[in-house]
Amino acid sequence: MSHEWQELTRLTKGEAVLITEVKLLKSGITLKGEFELPPLSRLTLEDQIFIIAFIRCHGSIKEMEELFGISYPTVKNRLNRIARMLEFVEVNSPSSGADILDQLEKGEISVAEAEQKLREKR
Repeated sequence: MSHEWQELTRLTKGEAVLITEVKLLKSGITLKGEFELPPLSRLTLEDQIFIIAFIRCHGSIKEMEELFGISYPTVKNRLNRIARMLEFVEVNSPSSGADILDQLEKGEISVAEAEQKLREKR
């Protein structure tokens, strides 16, 4: 399976890819629609290997220097280059609207204000 992933990475060369069907092997469920590949999968195979190695080294630049036979500045430069290619992922995503309902329940906002805020969240 990893060989297929490597081949897909070589074929796409970092270009945008739109997946139209996904099959969950364990359950046999097939999903049809439009799905984009995650940002890490858009990296070159070499960059993917570099990031995997960095994670396996627990973020130790010293271990990366030894593993790849490169200098500290080279490791840092490569990590910085890869980081520029990836969007920052927001970990504190906006709430589901429960906070707005809480404000309404406490009387902090009116029904009209709550409706407006919920419409803006869409």
